[in-house]
Amino acid sequence: MELTFRWYGEEDPVKLEYIRQIPGMKGIVSAIYDVPVGEAWSLERITELKHTIEGHGLKLSVIESVPVHEHIKLGLPTRERYIDNYKETLRNLAQAGVGIVCYNVMPVFDWTRSRLDFPLADGSTTLIYEDEIVTQMDPATGKLRLPGWDTSYKDGELEQLFAQYHELNEEDYWASIAYFVGEIMPLADELGIRMAVHPDDPPWPIFGLPRILGTEAQFERYLALHDGPSHGICFCTGSLGSDPDNDLPGMIRRMGSEGRIHFVHARNVKVTGHHSFMETAHLSEEGSVDMAEVMCALADIRYEGPLRSDHGRMIWGETGRPGYGLYDRALGAVYLNGLWEAITKCRKLEAAVSSR
Repeated sequence: MELTFRWYGEEDPVKLEYIRQIPGMKGIVSAIYDVPVGEAWSLERITELKHTIEGHGLKLSVIESVPVHEHIKLGLPTRERYIDNYKETLRNLAQAGVGIVCYNVMPVFDWTRSRLDFPLADGSTTLIYEDEIVTQMDPATGKLRLPGWDTSYKDGELEQLFAQYHELNEEDYWASIAYFVGEIMPLADELGIRMAVHPDDPPWPIFGLPRILGTEAQFERYLALHDGPSHGICFCTGSLGSDPDNDLPGMIRRMGSEGRIHFVHARNVKVTGHHSFMETAHLSEEGSVDMAEVMCALADIRYEGPLRSDHGRMIWGETGRPGYGLYDRALGAVYLNGLWEAITKCRKLEAAVSSR
């Protein structure tokens, strides 16, 4: 397992020199954030990012993410231009030596929360999703008060986008995504890039939009779209763990045994009601995800890829990007690394004893 950390570039208040000081930290998960969605990333910009990270004694382990343009998801004729740009980006990433790309196929919004600063009893704050709050919003009529997305679209743009999506049913959406997979994955196989699709977050439909990656059955359908080694998933314990019907250790053992888990987001959440949850500290006892069982399952499949401590609380007075402060994510990373060391070393010892 390769311990990694999300970094948002030079403007990120969490500096690379701080990340390097986290025990066991090996790699960085990052992207180029100022290129418009759908445009190709130049080799020069990718190389610059890689050299910056390597200059701090770390590795550029994962690109998260190369966004999929809405025209591709909608299946519009203009998608060909954006698919060509996506391919050019992948070629440049491969030339720069980047081996894993995380992406998602969520329409309009990816992660969605109703509040970013919910106060917990210990004085920290966290991200939460409250179904009764979100279901009262109607982005199609401009009545959107969704933290993190309020100013993401120009006047009238969001309403137009929703109108386009409401012309599609779920099978139409599957067809658009299948076309993207059919175009991209053979090239990724050729380039040696592993593509890791992130689950829907949260893993259920919102605002009447088609969302297709929230259950094991949906992932099985998605993985069946292409049989090459590039086509895999980013297993996000927080996204999938928000639905108590998802058996996370079982999903890891079944999908991981086929080599389809390319990247892991380790995040804990506490389910607070129907389609409602709050993000917690990473410890198993804090949330609804048994993180120890998750790490055991990863050990069972001999997982060797990157894992990052996903969203954390804002603790010790830290301010900045909600969920992406240094302190709680660093604590989570050390906790996860400790679990991994204990599990793997105990199993080696048990194997040595049993072989005597």
